[in-house]
Amino acid sequence: MSLSKQKGVVRYFLQTHFLNLISRVPMIWTSINKASCMLSSVPVLSWLPRYSLRDNAIGDLISGISVGIMHLPQGMAYALLAAVPPVFGLYSSFYPILIYFIFGSSKHISVGTYAVMSVMIGGVTERLAPDTNFMMYDNATNQSMVDVLARDTERVKVAAAVTFLSGLFQMLLGLVQFGFVVTYLSEPLVRGYTTGAAIHVIVSQLKYTFGISPKRHSGPFALIFTVIEVCYLVPETNIGTLVVSLVSIIGLVMVKELNTYLGKKLPVPIPVELLGIIIATVVSWQVNLEGEYGVEVVGEIPSGLQPPVMPTASLFGQVIGDAFALSVVGYGIAISLGRIFALKYGYKVDSNQELIALGLSNTIGGVFQCFAISCSMSRTMVQESTGGKTQVASALSAMVILVIMLWIGALFEELPKAVLAAIIYVNLQGMMKQFMDIPTLWKSNKVDMLVWVATLILTVLFNPDIGLAASIAFSMLTVNEIPGVVIFRSSATLYFANAEMYQDALAEKVRSQELLCTTQAYFDKLSKRLTCFASILSGTEEIIPVCLVLDFYAGNVLGECLMDDPSMSCPVQEGEPDSSENEVEKGVATVEEGSKPDSTLPRAIILELSPVNFLDTVGVKTLRNVSRLHALISILLNLLTCSASLPPSISLYVL
Repeated sequence: MSLSKQKGVVRYFLQTHFLNLISRVPMIWTSINKASCMLSSVPVLSWLPRYSLRDNAIGDLISGISVGIMHLPQGMAYALLAAVPPVFGLYSSFYPILIYFIFGSSKHISVGTYAVMSVMIGGVTERLAPDTNFMMYDNATNQSMVDVLARDTERVKVAAAVTFLSGLFQMLLGLVQFGFVVTYLSEPLVRGYTTGAAIHVIVSQLKYTFGISPKRHSGPFALIFTVIEVCYLVPETNIGTLVVSLVSIIGLVMVKELNTYLGKKLPVPIPVELLGIIIATVVSWQVNLEGEYGVEVVGEIPSGLQPPVMPTASLFGQVIGDAFALSVVGYGIAISLGRIFALKYGYKVDSNQELIALGLSNTIGGVFQCFAISCSMSRTMVQESTGGKTQVASALSAMVILVIMLWIGALFEELPKAVLAAIIYVNLQGMMKQFMDIPTLWKSNKVDMLVWVATLILTVLFNPDIGLAASIAFSMLTVNEIPGVVIFRSSATLYFANAEMYQDALAEKVRSQELLCTTQAYFDKLSKRLTCFASILSGTEEIIPVCLVLDFYAGNVLGECLMDDPSMSCPVQEGEPDSSENEVEKGVATVEEGSKPDSTLPRAIILELSPVNFLDTVGVKTLRNVSRLHALISILLNLLTCSASLPPSISLYVL
């Protein structure tokens, strides 16, 4: 083949194949980005195909069954806190768990019903659907009574509406990368808040323990008024209900202590709560506690699943504040516990993905008449201690609940509500032990102790939602800035379109306009403090072509970059002769000695990069320039919460 023909073949190949391949590169890159985005948005797609049956299946199976058994009594008990029929606690232990299995990023936490969330829901349902709105006259007894069916139907609608709206809030916060909001919930605040909420839970269950019917109080000091009324109604206590409560509490505590004592010897903890409700149901059925002693029981538990129903939109305006409080509290508890286990087992929990996962769980759960969920410490500890290694354990626990709802639930209709109240009391032991934080914090950090105590008092005196807002406000008042440290966070990613705006915003944050100023007026103001400056900083042409460089640490001007005019003469201080002694060699600057550091200027900058999930070459160059510039003026630059998707070479670009 002749040379001209060979060239023709090569030219044809380049035109028809190579150039076609090049034209497809953007499409291929877009497809890769879409696939990566899909895997990060739906984590189950990334880890489930790599699931190891040999390593994880047995542990997840045992863990799933154990946690599923716990879901039954806890779901029914926490439904009482939410002031809805117990079966809706089972729904809340099924649908949201499956959604979190798909979208959650934590491997170990057990989501589902949670006492604090339930009591917050109960406050909303009882406020918008009180008993007084459903009174009817009974001709047989000539007395007024509550239409329980109509009341419970309305309360389920309220619970579903506030749950649906709280899920929308969580998804919205996750989509705008607002996961850092949890930083405003310090550990003392969370522990003080959960302790105060636990007191609300205990008081709300006293009516089931004593068999009395106190009026519902709302607004500030409602808990105080409720306690006063309970004390007033104590003489009307139903003895049968009280005996059932005391026996249940004592039995549950004893077996739980036995679990703790034999914890290392038992492969699986004794399912004390399940045994408790089974024994109580059998005794109630045999003795007829409701008919003979007036002990209130659970009542009808319908079999099967509820069809989806869109929440009542007209209720949204009345529950918007409660929904936002639920979204923040539920997320704060879940992410705090998730990070504990992520640190223990060496993986990362994506805070924004957790918001989206919880949001979808609550939003879809609201459509199926569930109430708001979060993470339970007790179930999570059982899930982890029995060998659970992935969210497959949670999915299996949901299957246990499905079996119960379809075929077994009706067997628990004779279960006394006093037993469910006893289960709640016993499960709150851990929260009540948090009172021991007070002496510990007194010794270590009195400000944190003050936050803890103030949060407890505010939560007890006000409703949990108002108490949370007041506690956060009080906590913010106790925050002191670290002198010399600036934390900078941009809500958007860093790329070519906003790189300049990013640098401008950072300059404004750290007062760089006082450092990098090209105006003659500023030069004249600072030149009086100099002996001489004529420093030409090598290697900085692309960063600061003409600028003044001020040392943050010493508060002095070091020199001027004279890239535009290297021949610029060196000014001298007023009143001093222009002698050779004042001449400075090229590249050297002499500053005043003994000058005091400027305490208003930072000594370190922390760039919080959690929203930055992509860096192009311009973004990398921007970080490099920022790093070099501040290194010249003695400022330490740190990067915080870098995404795993950022290029590993970023550490080479940023000094």
